[in-house]
Amino acid sequence: MGSDLLLAFGLTLMAGLATGIGSVLAFFTKSTNTRFLSFALGFSAGVMIYVSMVEIFFKAKDSLVSAMGVESGNWVTVGSFFGGMLFIALIDKFIPKKSNPHEVKKVEDMEKPENGVKDPALLKMGTFAALAIAIHNFPEGIATFTSAMQDPSLGIAIAVAIAIHNIPEGIAVSVPIYFATGDRKKAFKLSFLSGLSEPVGALAAYLILMPFLNDIMFGIIFAGVAGIMVFISLDELLPASKKYDEAHLSIYGIISGMMVMALSLLLFI
Repeated sequence: MGSDLLLAFGLTLMAGLATGIGSVLAFFTKSTNTRFLSFALGFSAGVMIYVSMVEIFFKAKDSLVSAMGVESGNWVTVGSFFGGMLFIALIDKFIPKKSNPHEVKKVEDMEKPENGVKDPALLKMGTFAALAIAIHNFPEGIATFTSAMQDPSLGIAIAVAIAIHNIPEGIAVSVPIYFATGDRKKAFKLSFLSGLSEPVGALAAYLILMPFLNDIMFGIIFAGVAGIMVFISLDELLPASKKYDEAHLSIYGIISGMMVMALSLLLFI
């Protein structure tokens, strides 16, 4: 139990702090590698969709059917799945469109102000993006943590997928803040801190959910996690991947992500 707990927190921390990777990439590149991002975001979506629909949903259903019977268990599974979608949709609803961290941004889209002139609009955009990421990553932390506690191999796969999609989020925070202020440290710090809500979500799951974790609670959480990840994939990752797309790389990424996840399920889970 102790080693599983440490692994779950470690994976969640790793996934959240991947925003810092995006921040570093933004500082040391003159242009956005759109081919890499298109493939990577598609890959992340492929992993999330496959594991949600093939593994997590059915684990939730088995747990709920075992505890509640076939009819009730199936209804609660489906309700929890769409409840997870509604939960993350409501979070997105309250994030201003212009500050949404999943809106595609490129390093070359913004030029550093000349003569050190500050740009309050850019600074505001970056600050709101950091806040939006912090709010958005909270349920992702719950998803990664609960998955890792139930099945470490599954948790690793989900953490990697979330870490990949957190990289462009780091760019979305650091680019406007850096070009508004010229301060690399400030941009990196805000980008880095925005990812910390992921382990905070894990801590909340541990303190609030774990004491009540039985077959019914586990099934509801897992079905909700599946809904959250499918929504993230359809609403954020796939559209962003297509915007960066070159020569159907996003589709190749999706298929590759599904294949890798399928192989890992067959070999390691």
